Amino acid sequence: MRILIISDIHANLEGMEACLAAAPAHELVLNLGDIVGYGASPNEVTERARKLGRHFVRGNHDKACTGVSGVDGFNPVAGLAALWTMKELTPENLEFLKALPQGPAKVEGLENVQLVHGSPLDEDEYIIVQRDAYEPLAKAAAAITFFGHTHIQGGFSASPDGQWGTIRPIYKSKDKLETFELQLAAGTKYLLNPGSTGQPRDGDPRAAFLAYDTEKSAITFHRVPYDIKAAQKRIFDAKLPDRLALRLADGR
Repeated sequence: MRILIISDIHANLEGMEACLAAAPAHELVLNLGDIVGYGASPNEVTERARKLGRHFVRGNHDKACTGVSGVDGFNPVAGLAALWTMKELTPENLEFLKALPQGPAKVEGLENVQLVHGSPLDEDEYIIVQRDAYEPLAKAAAAITFFGHTHIQGGFSASPDGQWGTIRPIYKSKDKLETFELQLAAGTKYLLNPGSTGQPRDGDPRAAFLAYDTEKSAITFHRVPYDIKAAQKRIFDAKLPDRLALRLADGR
């Protein structure tokens, strides 16, 4: 089976559409949450996500933008964007986002895979560096855990002989369509992050996603250039904080 995994779209329609246009043929789409928040196209992105499939986990911004949780833990810019998003969402989209399930979530037919937003131990936990991954990998209920939340493409691994690894895709540019291949090893556990489709924070402004080929046991990380200026204009026009627009060009 060929599977498309996306995460952290954050209401960035231009980034989302660029990723979908570049995605290889696939039979299934898995969405790791934070569909909304920050960006200025919450309804368009939510409706597009709903049409792509039924496999989701909720993100912290999905919760905050629908009143499932408050914005007390958010910085002021993120909080303002969440409150704006809550007012902008249609009743149908708000109810859809409010009902998104908490991870970890399993997918029928993929017994070796689980989906989370932050961590399999805590849906709001950040797994950024290798030491963050030790316990989640040791306790993982599946060989492959797809996670998001950090907006950093890559992941971590733990082999049967006790070797721990950090996975960081290597690219030659920051303005072209590029891919990075990872062959999965039998018996090894993985935490894999597709990166952010709508607001990368790994220094690369290109939109990100990954593809998983179960027959080849292979992962392909993708980086895709998109119309950042159009996404920025939507944010400026919505009178959201300028920082939300400006950071898109930096990938930070």
